[in-house]
Amino acid sequence: MDAKRYRLYIDESGDHTYSTVDESEKRYLGITGIIFESDYYRQTFHTQFEEFKQRHFPHSPDEPVILHRKELIGRHGPFWRLRDAEKEKSFNNDFLKLLQEKDYLVISVVIDKKAHVDRYKESAMHPYHYCLVAMLERYCGFLNFFNAQGDVMAESRGGKEDMQLKEAYQRVHESGTQFRNLEFFQKTLTSKEIKVKPKSANIAGLQLADLLAHPCKNEILFEQKRIAKWEEVFGTKVCQCVSGKYNRHVFQNRVQGYGKVFLG
Repeated sequence: MDAKRYRLYIDESGDHTYSTVDESEKRYLGITGIIFESDYYRQTFHTQFEEFKQRHFPHSPDEPVILHRKELIGRHGPFWRLRDAEKEKSFNNDFLKLLQEKDYLVISVVIDKKAHVDRYKESAMHPYHYCLVAMLERYCGFLNFFNAQGDVMAESRGGKEDMQLKEAYQRVHESGTQFRNLEFFQKTLTSKEIKVKPKSANIAGLQLADLLAHPCKNEILFEQKRIAKWEEVFGTKVCQCVSGKYNRHVFQNRVQGYGKVFLG
């Protein structure tokens, strides 16, 4: 029997540089990964996700609508329809239903950039890459446990950043990490390279990661008492729908350290 295949889709929330660590709103970087079983994604989720978009934002397939959190909130471009309260309510309800009903797993990693650079000084690892290492350890732990294999796709962040991301992924694949040897990764990862795609490619998994990255980051910061209050009503509803989707310890059912990771 062939091993199941999976793909991890990654997007970020927050600033990925060390130049803004003293600004409280830019101190934390979060990356969120969505794990899909490949056959389910291809045969079911992708089609239903496109139907969901078409239902709320009718468009020609030749000019696909790309769901992007910032544009949705701003009601820009095709999302002008959400200025109508009833249409916004319908979209929100459908989206929450989609989050609850579809089959996927979530891993969200948040880093306190200030704490990290204060501790490691000049040797501090790039914050996005440090989060990536933590995420790959959890993803490959999941794959190893279920004797499965998979690859990784991230949203493009620009030429230089994409090249650095590919190099960071390759280092993990070729050398392992402080906590896991290279065999741990090479046994499960089907590709030596991370796949990087732009928003315009209309990748359903990346769009879902984009929509979840910000609320997942804020929920972790709230749980870690790094933010005193969290007033995003819809964001809290999103997190309630996602709460059962987090990667977790199979026997102890523990999410912390498996589906939610805070690097302080």
